[in-house]
Amino acid sequence: MKKQKDKATKQKNQIAPFVAILIFLALGVVGISLGEPSRVLEQATQICLSCIGIG
Repeated sequence: MKKQKDKATKQKNQIAPFVAILIFLALGVVGISLGEPSRVLEQATQICLSCIGIG
């Protein structure tokens, strides 16, 4: 009985990283489709320019 529980727990532990990766990939695709990378680049540029006194 204990071996079956250990096997089930081990199988869940092996599946968990793949589920997490799939979730992160889905969120990444949603972010890219909403145009987030360009917005982040815009904000980074504004912050850098204001730090050196140009913007």
